[in-house]
Amino acid sequence: MEEAPAEQRHVPVMLHRCLDLLVPALESPSPVVVDATLGMGGHTEAILDRFPRARVVGIDRDPQALRLAGRRLERFGDRFTSIHTTYDHIADAAALAGVERVDGILFDLGVSSLQLDERDRGFAYSFDAPLDMRMDSRAELTARTVVNEYSEDELRDIIYRWGEDRFAPRIARAIVAARTQAPLDTTAQLVEVVRSAVPAAAQHKKGHPAKQTFQALRIEVNEELDVLERAIPAAVETVRVGGRVVAMSYHSLEDRIVKQEFARGARSTAPRGFPVELPEHQPVLKVVTRGAERAHEDETAGNPRAASARLRAAERLRETMTPGGTR
Repeated sequence: MEEAPAEQRHVPVMLHRCLDLLVPALESPSPVVVDATLGMGGHTEAILDRFPRARVVGIDRDPQALRLAGRRLERFGDRFTSIHTTYDHIADAAALAGVERVDGILFDLGVSSLQLDERDRGFAYSFDAPLDMRMDSRAELTARTVVNEYSEDELRDIIYRWGEDRFAPRIARAIVAARTQAPLDTTAQLVEVVRSAVPAAAQHKKGHPAKQTFQALRIEVNEELDVLERAIPAAVETVRVGGRVVAMSYHSLEDRIVKQEFARGARSTAPRGFPVELPEHQPVLKVVTRGAERAHEDETAGNPRAASARLRAAERLRETMTPGGTR
């Protein structure tokens, strides 16, 4: 079956607000933006349409997303460049596109609509599929390996930390017990195991009872939070003075990393009691959003994924100074 075009499969979340936050950084004659999570290209298409002089470097680890976005964006010619990598390699991606510093960087974090909709990739607990969950189909680690080979302690820690599920010990114990009978190969098998472990009274308090376990496994398989912890500082170093980093997250673990990194960059590093704030102690960033912005009700009504979105943005104020006084 022929793949449906990307523009028919994805509605970008908080699209206009993301672009509005980038506007002040895109006033140069030929601005360059890195779409660090290209997906199906919705945000990139809007940037290229709204800013006719802009170029976009699109990063994604998912070959299928790169293929679909490439078709969608081919009308822009050399104003769009796609690169297959993870978004902690922003500086390398910019260099491959021929630039050292960029004007704006956009992150739309988490699992994409494409990955959730492709049933055979195993991201969704609502469809029966092989336990996969790889964002990059060429990666080695799958959810099946995690579920069948990790120890009970490792499973408990993953589900508790990445899924924030208080029933993690019960779920991990149930997984280990089930796999002694036969390997867990499919999402439906895993859902049933999780459902059996979560008390009936708690099963729908946070939506589907397997939601948090699936989130935890996806994060583990794709090293999402480790990559993000490297990516935000890399973005700050790659954006020019006056440039902006815009990040949209969909759960508290992602948002906490973005918030902490922006806050760290926005603080003075002058020692307590230091009489003068030297240039190298001044903040590197200015946070330009007040807290985490949320989607309006009219958007969430038409696009349920927007309901959990949290949007933050920061602007770079100065170069990072080394002890020798150079960047």
